[in-house]
Amino acid sequence: MQRWRLAVLVVVLSAPSGIVWAEVARVSIESKVLVAGGASFGRVGPYETLIGRVEIALDPDHARNVGIVDLEYASREDDGRVHFAADLHVLRPVDASRGNGTLLFDVANRGNKFALMEFNRAPFNNDLANEADSGNGFLMRQGYTVVWVGWQFDVGESPRVGIEALEAVLPSNTIPQVLRTTIEANALEQDVTPGNIQAYPPADTDDGASSLSVRDAFWDTGAPLPREQWSLVSHEGAVTVALDGGFEPGRIYELAYQPARAWVAGVGLAAIRDVASLFRYDTNAPVRGQHAFLFGRSQSGRLINQFLHDGFNVDERDRRVFDAVWPHVAGSARGQFNQRLAMPGYGAPTVTQFPFSTVMQEDVDGVRSSLLAAYSSSTRPKVFATNSSAEYWGSRAAALTHTTVDGTRDLDLSDNVRVYLLSGTQHFPSSFPPQTERGQAINNPMPHSEVMQALLSALRQWVVDERPPPESRYPRLADGTLVPMRAVNFPRLPGVPDSRTIEGPARVVAGVVRRLPHLVPQVDGDGNEMAGVRVPEVTVPLATTTGWNFRATEIGRPERTVNNLGSYLPLAVTREARQRLGDPRPAVEERYEGRDDYLQKIRAAADVLIAGRYLLPESLDTVLDRAKEHWDYATQAR
Repeated sequence: MQRWRLAVLVVVLSAPSGIVWAEVARVSIESKVLVAGGASFGRVGPYETLIGRVEIALDPDHARNVGIVDLEYASREDDGRVHFAADLHVLRPVDASRGNGTLLFDVANRGNKFALMEFNRAPFNNDLANEADSGNGFLMRQGYTVVWVGWQFDVGESPRVGIEALEAVLPSNTIPQVLRTTIEANALEQDVTPGNIQAYPPADTDDGASSLSVRDAFWDTGAPLPREQWSLVSHEGAVTVALDGGFEPGRIYELAYQPARAWVAGVGLAAIRDVASLFRYDTNAPVRGQHAFLFGRSQSGRLINQFLHDGFNVDERDRRVFDAVWPHVAGSARGQFNQRLAMPGYGAPTVTQFPFSTVMQEDVDGVRSSLLAAYSSSTRPKVFATNSSAEYWGSRAAALTHTTVDGTRDLDLSDNVRVYLLSGTQHFPSSFPPQTERGQAINNPMPHSEVMQALLSALRQWVVDERPPPESRYPRLADGTLVPMRAVNFPRLPGVPDSRTIEGPARVVAGVVRRLPHLVPQVDGDGNEMAGVRVPEVTVPLATTTGWNFRATEIGRPERTVNNLGSYLPLAVTREARQRLGDPRPAVEERYEGRDDYLQKIRAAADVLIAGRYLLPESLDTVLDRAKEHWDYATQAR
């Protein structure tokens, strides 16, 4: 068995004569390894991982490919198509008949696998080789086949999942393109090597037209820095920017220069489309499933918004590719995924752009669109959109996924869409016990994996059994649970800055900065959000948990917030401590008679979520165990 696990299998699967695999020309499986030494995951049994490559061949003139920016400038082979390869990783039951027949495509985030972290509470690991990498095994016990297809060209080597960089040879008469990126340091640094631009060495490091400017807020007009004070260096594949006196912590620098080459980034979306279509529809494919879901977290969720908007959920035979898509913690943002000089890893506020929602609307310039505008009733997927509090408070303007563009009215969502706020959580839940990291407050550790598990189960029931999922839960203008940021009734807490000073979201339209409505969830007397799916630890609080956290003094600009970071603001344990601190929130001893009383209330809150299908019955023990740990932490001497 050990020898079999370490063996490398080389299996090349090409399309037999007369069979066309859409645009997938070849699938190569290079290794096959048992997961966790062949351990069984419930009734589904053992799992295995497949590692390989897929070769994609795209016709730039096909109607489904003409929207891929600059594909027509890529080199074509003798068949008139553009060829490139992408990594393929698969986690599947050894006995496919024991699986649930559903392909869960996890969009790799900067080449990293997140599905097992999100649904299995697994540690971060791209190899998936050890038993611990499986976490609690939820996806496996449910029988999913999890698929990762490389789509981003600048992620580095395995075990990250990436795609071959495809160069666009632009015509000589093309207007020179300028690449722009921002640099924000958390400490004084003499030189920086921004990850976003490493695929774009400058055409001329001494180009006098290159520029570097600095500002204190993202939407301010930058002050140009004299060219002689900074330098742009490209050496041994690394692009570095050096500044006399160093980059000051907390300040925002913008670099602009002309790169030496351009890449065709949008082929990554086609790779996801075509591999999913192959695995779903072709009976000769090496991986099969009756249904296909697309899930992405953060950057990967933004890619799903782009995937939908650009019409990639229809294959070249006009078939629906994914039955359901799930952008998670993406807000209303997309990104640089299908444009010239794209930097797919770039997450600056400029990624928030119209259309913001799945509902057809008109923008300020008269353009009408939605994320689902490209689809008919037969090709549009079911949509789940989940966001934490951080996506409402930060630059991703999550409220615009369910309000009008001007932020004055709630939208009527279509029957194929569900929206959920994961109340009181941050972008990625912090570890527990929580730590302080870059922010003035302790990081927000409020969990949501158990809610995500329940929603995934409900999503599958919706697709496979046509059983409607739990109703949407998000804050609304109509009932006062969604309000302008300055109308939030957050309590005045000792040592906590006023959240109503946080700079709101904006976007750039035709080079002009336009402010977006800053709508956020209203809070109760403790400062915890009233609407959304409230996990038991929010409903029965030992702390106030938020989607914002002000920058620590040592990293500069303490009046601003740390991107995607939330706060954990513990309650005073005793009434005497609360009064001494001047904390208006009732203390722990004023709320609960003791640990047993607290746990009884946690169980009651969990039962409500289970009844509404926002929590699985099997998760109850996990919820109670976590609550016990939280009680012990929150009531320790401080």
